[in-house]
Amino acid sequence: MFTPDALIAFLTLTFLEIILGIDNVIFISILANRFPEEKQKKLIRFGLFLAMFMRIILLMGINGLIKMKSAFLVVDYDWFSSEISIQALILLGGGLFLLYKSTHEIFQKVETKVASEVATQKGTMSFARALLQIVLIDMVFSFDSILTAVGMTNGIPYALPIMIAAVIVSIVIMMVFATPVSRYINRHPSMQILGLSFLLLIGFMLIAEAAHLSETQIFGGTIGRIPKGYLYFSIAFSLGVEMINMRFRKIRKN
Repeated sequence: MFTPDALIAFLTLTFLEIILGIDNVIFISILANRFPEEKQKKLIRFGLFLAMFMRIILLMGINGLIKMKSAFLVVDYDWFSSEISIQALILLGGGLFLLYKSTHEIFQKVETKVASEVATQKGTMSFARALLQIVLIDMVFSFDSILTAVGMTNGIPYALPIMIAAVIVSIVIMMVFATPVSRYINRHPSMQILGLSFLLLIGFMLIAEAAHLSETQIFGGTIGRIPKGYLYFSIAFSLGVEMINMRFRKIRKN
């Protein structure tokens, strides 16, 4: 397990798990904003711990995860065809959920009257309901994370322990930084809207990914996969522009 190949795979996987976990942290941070401050840290840690537990469970049952990629229903019409699998359905459900959740949260924050009502009723969502939403979205995000890890460690000895160790270390690192990131996002309304916009983008990506995995064709046209590099570049670019805007506004106020 301590050969150069294994160590490089471990470090690379840890880095990728952190990058792929950014969307998870954003979702949990925005959800935690609905609770009093003393409960936010608890929810973030619970959410990330559940994400780690979910990933380890999927790694232990990787054979079953691979079987989920097999189509169990084939739909074939003149204008529409698709080979539907369990994995595609999970990604589709996760994408639709993110679209609904992000749109709902943006509406509440943008509409003045609704936003004020939500502010006075902050924390009315039950802790158990919030955890249930986190578990559902963790399951969706874990698929991408685990399949990436399996592809990277293919042919490396002790691949399973390396993947589990990378997941644990990456989640611990995210736990350390998630609370400060959450506080920063929640202190700046523009960052909240930006985070919700990221979740909208990720929701569209998950739906496109589900259609691509199902080899869906609509009126003879196929749906391609959206490269994740484009997604993360757009997130980083938008975040950089917003940071400059925040700095500019701060200078003008002074």
